[in-house]
Amino acid sequence: MNRPVSPKAAPPRAWQRMLSGRRLDLLDPSPVDVEIEDIAHGLARVARWNGQTAGPLPFSVAQHSVLVEQFCSQLKPGWPAKWRLAALLHDAPEFVIGDLISPFKAALGGDYRAIERRLLHAIHLRFALPADLPDPVERLIKRADRASAFFEATQLAGFAAEEARKFFGEPAGVAPVRLSVMTSEAAQAAYLARFAELSADLANAPDPLARF
Repeated sequence: MNRPVSPKAAPPRAWQRMLSGRRLDLLDPSPVDVEIEDIAHGLARVARWNGQTAGPLPFSVAQHSVLVEQFCSQLKPGWPAKWRLAALLHDAPEFVIGDLISPFKAALGGDYRAIERRLLHAIHLRFALPADLPDPVERLIKRADRASAFFEATQLAGFAAEEARKFFGEPAGVAPVRLSVMTSEAAQAAYLARFAELSADLANAPDPLARF
């Protein structure tokens, strides 16, 4: 006796609908489905430090990203606009996958990193950046990222300076900053404004392929 064949279950949905109307596939993201307005909107509403920061407002990934790009400019004056744009976009995948703290990322392992990397590749290609950045560019962005984390940790997240130095290092080469947490609307506007400025600089660069 033949057994009835059960219909195959539909695969789980892997895309997210954006306010722009785009559907971004998280497992196989396409650059054509990436819009800067969606990135800015999402990052302005994603909290750093899992929201464990002082004050009535969360410190957003959008505000953090603007600060990291500023620090990159301080660490390497005259850096080409394309690398400063990469710095602004360094956490852009978090507009759909959120900002997981480093200990949790380490616990999740390779699968999470692979998804994050594919998203970042699609974002880079959407904005005319190489999918994989040169190692010196990656290192400078990471240095600026850690400097931002130091100031965030000591001013907002309850870390003592000595503890923050242990985890993030001394923020050498950047001007000390006093953080004032923005609303999500202000952070979104600041992110979009900086993106527009860098895009204009990139469009006017005499040699878009200039070395770092």
